[in-house]
Amino acid sequence: MGTGPGRRLLLTTVLGSGMALLDSTVVNVALPHIGADLDTDMAVLQWTVNAYMLTLAGLILLGGALGDRYGRRKVFVTGVIWFAAGSLLCGLAPDAGVLIAARALQGIGGALLTPGSLALIQAGFHPDDRARAVGVWSGLGGVGAAVGPFLGGWLVDGPGWRWVFLINVPLAALCVGVALRHVPESRDPRTHTGRFDVLGAALGALALALVTYALIEAPGQGASRLVVGSAVAGLGLGAAFVRRERRLPDPMLPPSVFHSRIFTAVNVVTICVYAAFGGFFFLAALQFQVVVGYSALGAGAAMLPTTVLMLLLSARSGELGRRVGPRVPLTVGPLLCAAGMLLMLRAGEHASYVRDVLPALLVLGLGMVTLVAPLTATVLASVDEGRAGIASGINNAAARAAGLIAVAALPLAAGMGPEAYRSAAEFGATFRRAMPMCAGALALASVVAFVTVRRPVVGVTPECRMQSGLPGPAIEPDHGPTDPHPESPRGTA
Repeated sequence: MGTGPGRRLLLTTVLGSGMALLDSTVVNVALPHIGADLDTDMAVLQWTVNAYMLTLAGLILLGGALGDRYGRRKVFVTGVIWFAAGSLLCGLAPDAGVLIAARALQGIGGALLTPGSLALIQAGFHPDDRARAVGVWSGLGGVGAAVGPFLGGWLVDGPGWRWVFLINVPLAALCVGVALRHVPESRDPRTHTGRFDVLGAALGALALALVTYALIEAPGQGASRLVVGSAVAGLGLGAAFVRRERRLPDPMLPPSVFHSRIFTAVNVVTICVYAAFGGFFFLAALQFQVVVGYSALGAGAAMLPTTVLMLLLSARSGELGRRVGPRVPLTVGPLLCAAGMLLMLRAGEHASYVRDVLPALLVLGLGMVTLVAPLTATVLASVDEGRAGIASGINNAAARAAGLIAVAALPLAAGMGPEAYRSAAEFGATFRRAMPMCAGALALASVVAFVTVRRPVVGVTPECRMQSGLPGPAIEPDHGPTDPHPESPRGTA
């Protein structure tokens, strides 16, 4: 952590993953202006967000596997370049159709670079420093996501919404230059053989796409044949994806990874948490502008307290997870976030920022600080080091898919019509119905963490425990006289 190579490795990975995370939130504050400029309805705004999330969630597992086999730095750099090309096309898009297609291209780049960034840290840092490195990476990546609304508002009110995308091009150029010169290459030596599960990736992505389409189009079309057919086909393809992954000898989503109970439990927590975050950040940016009456810059600036808290306290949160174990932060963090979202019910028309908005964002920010770094560290600690890429990919896919479904489903569940964002009264009413739903998902995450996450973490090897800063001696799982999962290195389930 204190060396030049360590700082440059952190700079590269934070730039790459932060750019992808930033783009998942920076666009939200620009949505009303995109809708007005391109004359679109609510469904197009949802697709502007979800086209990116769809390809990111659908292909991120493939991105992790590619990095493990062909080199994490090589795939990471390829993803950054691809992401920059998609960003440039977004900034130049003449209509909504081109913008949505370009956002899908951005997501492919994000799927290549996101798992590689964390795997590079896992492979490149000394075991004694990995927990701190993950904490810094998580914190600064979270800052990138949290600062997105402020940066987006400044760009939208200044040079225009297209610069929300164009700003990624110089950031990507800096990231590629540092990576090629200073970041060492790494790969998993056990992944040189076998075929990639391209069909599995396609099945997963199509399943998400069809379910997302049904959820987004349902408010306008109702229970039409197209909507119902898309939903049924999506669920069927999802079942086919699961069946295929269980039967393949070298699957994209190895079922053996889920033999670790802690890995499975933490991914359930991830789904609940990021579904709530995805829905909240999508709707809050609109709520501040449509209902409260802020400008784009004002809406972005309103989110700054969460950014400041993430910047100041995320590294300490990683240290807290090392000292007390993951159970406490993974239980308390979601509850704090849920309380913050319920406090956001006060942010209606004529709301006072200091009295009504700021307390909610402070509580939300404290919850995010408590939660994010320990969540990431626990995911990595629950698998063997050689599977860092696929574990990171699975966890990121779970998070992005949860956000994708939330952005598609939450407006439908809250009764939001196609033109709701043009009416302060209509949007405010649906926002008040949506926030308790987000809080409920977070409460469920807290319950799952409290019941399933233990101290010490069962099934974590001493080496992996040291890498992620988890306390206590490792307890190997009892598979009986014969280990039925010989492919799991060092007996780790």
